[in-house]
Amino acid sequence: MIPNDSLDTHSAHPVDHEQPDKPEEACGVFGVYAPGEDVAKLAYFGLYALQHRGQESAGIATFEGDKVHLHKDMGLVSQVFNETLLKDLRGYIAVGHTRYSTTGSSRVVNAQPAVVETRLGYLALAHNGNLVNTGELREELTQREFDFLTTTDSEMIALAIASEVNNGKDWLEGALSAFNLCQGAYSLVIGTPKGLMGVRDPNGIRPLVIGTLPTNPKRYVLASETCGLDIIGAEYLRDVEPGELVWITEEGMASFHWSPKPARKLCVFEMIYFARPDSVMCGESLYSYRMEIGRVLARESLVDADIVIGVPDSGIPAAIGFSQQSGIPFAEGLIKNRYVGRTFIQPTQSMREAGIRMKLNPLKDVLEGKRVIIVDDSIVRGTTSRKIVKALRDAGATEVHMRISSPPVTHPCFYGIDTDTQDQLIAATKSIEEIRQQIEVDTLAYLSWEGMLKATREDPNTFCSACFTGNYPIEIPETVKRSKLMLEKTAKV
Repeated sequence: MIPNDSLDTHSAHPVDHEQPDKPEEACGVFGVYAPGEDVAKLAYFGLYALQHRGQESAGIATFEGDKVHLHKDMGLVSQVFNETLLKDLRGYIAVGHTRYSTTGSSRVVNAQPAVVETRLGYLALAHNGNLVNTGELREELTQREFDFLTTTDSEMIALAIASEVNNGKDWLEGALSAFNLCQGAYSLVIGTPKGLMGVRDPNGIRPLVIGTLPTNPKRYVLASETCGLDIIGAEYLRDVEPGELVWITEEGMASFHWSPKPARKLCVFEMIYFARPDSVMCGESLYSYRMEIGRVLARESLVDADIVIGVPDSGIPAAIGFSQQSGIPFAEGLIKNRYVGRTFIQPTQSMREAGIRMKLNPLKDVLEGKRVIIVDDSIVRGTTSRKIVKALRDAGATEVHMRISSPPVTHPCFYGIDTDTQDQLIAATKSIEEIRQQIEVDTLAYLSWEGMLKATREDPNTFCSACFTGNYPIEIPETVKRSKLMLEKTAKV
């Protein structure tokens, strides 16, 4: 059954709460139905490929008949698991999760998968997204006399399913009933003793894809992104559609379109920044999309310069596209230390004064005497941008022109991205000229909203771009809205 040590509320892996100057993705989810395969190891590698989606905690639950085996802890996937632990995770179904907390604090008790017991056995749920009606749902479940082990909306979804199952429904009926209680963004992988479910909310805000193992086409894999399939050699089959539940059992995969009005609103920031560049969305690799928005950015805001550089790693494809369109040579001007993790050791005062560069170091001989265009994917608060600009000038750049391959972020996200409250978003309180002055660049320009969407080559109405416009596709309750929307007007541009 569930090992006691997997439910400890302490951890050997503390988490640094220093807020990065980027939006943070909520989570990565992974599931596999593969009798006869080492499902725990497949899940481990799937999560390894999805590590960029969350670095706070990781967990895997496996089903072996009526037994469920669970291990989860704080830390990276490679820190949480080893060969011995994976051997103990026996079974034919696995559900995996790697987490960045958006609802619920960063503690091991809030790590996923969330495992709850029902009259039909255990269910294990992994969730990417954020519900917007958690207050109502918690009240409803409290009235049904459920106790909460965690402070996450993910546990509430699991308990809602358990409640319906305990009232006499089977797994499928219970899940479909529970989703009618949930409002917001959710891509789910749910394991049960009978089979594996993959679910997306009616707007499909967060991604979820289906793959098959090459050894047997009836062995299915679910993952947040196609890179989670590639790592284990699984073939991409299709996306789980908005408002769809796929039910994978020994009989194969069945599909249920449970929402009366599905309308895709995929988070466009997945394409700009969150998902890995080798993942495929909307029929092309995100590397290709990011190069295209770089080309659009060059057409919209070209300036005379000697070199184009990108902020590693997420700004590189757009910088290459900018270079291709403009004819200005691309160069690597910043080197990223890819092995730096969270540190709890404070630098000395003299190190601070010298401008400690933990993650990015400029190449002086590339930058010296050059007029530089630097491309990044977004500016949230502006603190990191200002430090990068200073480092480029210190390295001898004579001009620094910043180009951003997304529109100004003026509104917080309520659907599974950890963004600041609105008053902390620099573009919500300052004009582009004021931001330019604050980060001390010679010129500053953002990608247009129209250019961003046109580059997808898809219907622009099928994306959520609320962080740029304030037009939220799912209604936000006033109590939730007030927690982040602290301004009545957005900045002038």
